[in-house]
Formats: sequence, structure tokens, C-alpha cells
Amino acid sequence: MKVKTSRKITTVSFHMFIILLGIVMLYPIIWMVASSLKPADEVFRNAASLIPSKLMWQNYVEGWKGFGNVSFATFFKNSFVVTILAVIGQVISSAVVAYGFARIRFPGRKILFAAMILTMLLPAQILLIPQYIMFVGFDWIDTYLPLIIPHYFGTPFFIFLIMQFIQGIPRELDESANIDGCGKFRTFIQIIIPMTLPAIATTTVFSFYWKWDDFMGPLLYLHSPMKYTVSIALKSFSDPSSVTNWSAMFAMSTLSLIPSFVIFLCFQRYLVEGISTTGLKS
Repeated sequence: MKVKTSRKITTVSFHMFIILLGIVMLYPIIWMVASSLKPADEVFRNAASLIPSKLMWQNYVEGWKGFGNVSFATFFKNSFVVTILAVIGQVISSAVVAYGFARIRFPGRKILFAAMILTMLLPAQILLIPQYIMFVGFDWIDTYLPLIIPHYFGTPFFIFLIMQFIQGIPRELDESANIDGCGKFRTFIQIIIPMTLPAIATTTVFSFYWKWDDFMGPLLYLHSPMKYTVSIALKSFSDPSSVTNWSAMFAMSTLSLIPSFVIFLCFQRYLVEGISTTGLKS
């Protein structure tokens, strides 16, 4: 009886701790959503309160108008174009390269794999200046090309992630496909891809998150307001030289979370499976 009581107390305590931790982690988002519905002069004057004195849905209308005669509809469209094209390239190229490292034996394979792993140790800031100089030479500045094209050459983290998943697939399946007349390409498309959907879904989700939230890339390469993505538009929304409509800005910040939330809901099952099974070998 004492053991059961002790277990119940432990379970209740654990769940209470998780609930409190969840509230602490969600508080900034809850505060942002609440602030998006407050009158502009109430956002910081009554910052501790999560309940607006009155609901100001007009903040979303005002925020959607944007700035400089460019609405947030344009900024969201730009972000979707850049993010979707980049994610497609990142997923396809990473899966192809991962398959090559995991299943194909070729000269210099170990050296190339070691070089790829070493690139994961490089801070992203080190690459900013060389890449900028290179893209200036390509005349790609103020275009979306620097934000999209590099992702079509694979990303080391995602290559390693998918490769570990492929290595957990029995090679006998490849051999059976080869006996049935499948080449490397058909084996990859018909055997490997369907069995690596959890890893590919994980790659898609993380790739979407990172690209949608990317601030440094658009800040460096995009100069025209008509080409701004949501991350840059939100920063440009605040004007230190004049009065900033913080409520409208928080309203647009709230809307910017919706795509990431939807992607997570759509891929949640695959995401958990991909993270929990990556690296396990059959």
C-alpha cells in the first residue's frame, strides 16, 4: 500500500512539474498573443497582465497593411516561395547524398564523408564573408538565389541524419531489388525512400523551421522591401525614429508562427518516429 501511494505521489509530482515547465516555456508565446490584442499604449504599460482591457482585432488589420506600401501578404508570399523551394532542394539533395554514402562504395568515400562531417564543426558565421563575396561575383545580390540555390547541394546535418536511418535498413532488400532488375536509382526511389519517410519528414520539418525563421540570410542579400521575407519585415516594422505600433507588430508575429505550427501538426507522427529510430540498426 505504501509503495502504491509513493508511486502516485511521484506520478502526480512529475506531471505537475511538466505542466509548470510547459507553462514557463509557453509564456512568451502566450504573452505575445495577448499583446497582439491589446491597445498599443497598454502593451508595456500593463505588460504583466495577459488579459487585454478590450480585444483589439483591428491590430491584425493594421499590421497586415505592412509598411512602405507593401503589405504583409507580399512578405508572407516571399517567405513561402523561398522556404518551399529551399526545403525541396535540401530534402532531395540530402537524401541522394545520404544514399550514396550509405549504400554505394566508391573511391574516396571515407575522405569525402570525413570532410562533410568536419564542415558540421564550422560556425556558420565563418562562411558569411566568403559566401557574400562569391554571390556578389555571381551578381545574385538582392535576389532569392543565395537563399535557395546552396540548399540544392545537400546539408551535412541532414545527410548524416538520413544516412544513419538508411544504414538501419537491411541490405537484403537492396539485393532482392537488384535481382528483380532494379538499378541504383529505382532501388532508391522504390525501396529506400518509402522506408526512410520518418527521417525525410524530420528533415522537412527542421529545414522548414530553420528557413522560415532565417534572419541573417535575407538581411544580407535582400535590399528591396518588395522582396523582404517575414523575418526581415517584422524587424523593419519597428521604427526607432518614430512611434512603433507594437500591438500590430505582435499581431504579425503571431501570424508568422502559424505555418510552423501547421507543419509540426502535419508531420508530428513522422517527426517523433524519425528522431527516436534514427541510428538504430536492424
